[in-house]
Amino acid sequence: MPLKRFARLKRHLPVALTVLATALLGLAAGAPLAGARGLPRPSERRVGVWLTNSPSPLYYDPNRIETAVRQLAEAGFNTLYPNVWSRGATFHRSRWAPLEPALERVNPSLDPICRLTRAAHRRGMQVIPWFEYGLMEPADAEVVRRHPEWVLRRADGSALYAMHGANLKTSPLKDLRVWLNPAHPEVRARFIGLIDEIVQRCRVDGIQLDDHFAWPVELGYDPYTRALYKADTGREPPADFNDRFWMKWRRQQLTGLLRELRSTLKPLDRSRRTVISLSPGPFRFAYNHWLQDWELWSLGELVDDLIVQNYAYSVKGFANDLNQPPLVKARRWGMPVEIGILAGFGGRTTDMAFIEQKVRLAAARGHGVIFFYWEGLWGVHAGPEGGAFRQAAFRRLNRSVFGTGTALSRSGLLTAIESPKGGN
Repeated sequence: MPLKRFARLKRHLPVALTVLATALLGLAAGAPLAGARGLPRPSERRVGVWLTNSPSPLYYDPNRIETAVRQLAEAGFNTLYPNVWSRGATFHRSRWAPLEPALERVNPSLDPICRLTRAAHRRGMQVIPWFEYGLMEPADAEVVRRHPEWVLRRADGSALYAMHGANLKTSPLKDLRVWLNPAHPEVRARFIGLIDEIVQRCRVDGIQLDDHFAWPVELGYDPYTRALYKADTGREPPADFNDRFWMKWRRQQLTGLLRELRSTLKPLDRSRRTVISLSPGPFRFAYNHWLQDWELWSLGELVDDLIVQNYAYSVKGFANDLNQPPLVKARRWGMPVEIGILAGFGGRTTDMAFIEQKVRLAAARGHGVIFFYWEGLWGVHAGPEGGAFRQAAFRRLNRSVFGTGTALSRSGLLTAIESPKGGN
């Protein structure tokens, strides 16, 4: 595949002329400019946050949704990544998957993703729903019971994964995970159907895949994959799951699914491109463990928005991860490249001084930032600093670094700063 993104043109033109040429080419072809295509305008960087239903009451109360979006807009956030696919369920009635059980009990017609999208669009924010689970499913999911032939397996026939603190020996089946096969045509149809459904229903600006959009490297010894590999190569899969050719072949299957998704999303709205965002880990880990080649995907224009997660515990470790070669190269790819930063989750809340150092390091290298997660900003995981203090601090930080958000009055800012024990 040829490397796109005006690579040849950029080699011969200074930056200013490249931007002008890009605009003129778009106008000549009748195409909208980047901002109208669902991508940030060149002068803007994404300042975003992941929002989830767990652990959070956000999705189950329309007033909470409206309040959250208003507060985020006022604090300078311009992109929201709400979780829409998690634990084998979605947050609306779907032909492809069950409705999330808690939402079913509270209000099955609430439709939190569409509601959140409308509230964000009224404030000029973009919404890119996050398909957190990707190809991963709970081991007891109905689709797994009905279609065991869709499940990827290890060489010994096992398929279960213990994720997020689960234990293979003691955890119930509902807390263990399996991966569906990205090479299987019926898995592909279901996966793309889930995404197409939410894009069409809510008119969102894009969708996001993360590190669960993957092919775990030790998997691929199920009957379907074995037969497909033998048909393609004339050989059985090697016993060593780290064999480089075997890794490349499986990566190509995952890439094929992403390419099929890209071609499906293209014609949904001719006035703008539907963004495909990806939030992987550092490149070497992402490829060697999950067969995610996000460098190839970005250069091939299969991905429009790249968020590399960097949850390092120290400033030095965070800075080192910013200097990984693929990420350094990514700054020249002509696409938004952000850094995922932990604000707070569970028992780990990052204090504002540490967050500010990370944000300024990322911004100095030309990146936007995305925070995990909503309740860790100034919500239930705001930590000892308290919600009022952190809300004011994020507003001040985003305004000073990215020029986004609205200014607090002097009295309001002083009150918030002087009250670090304020309530959530």
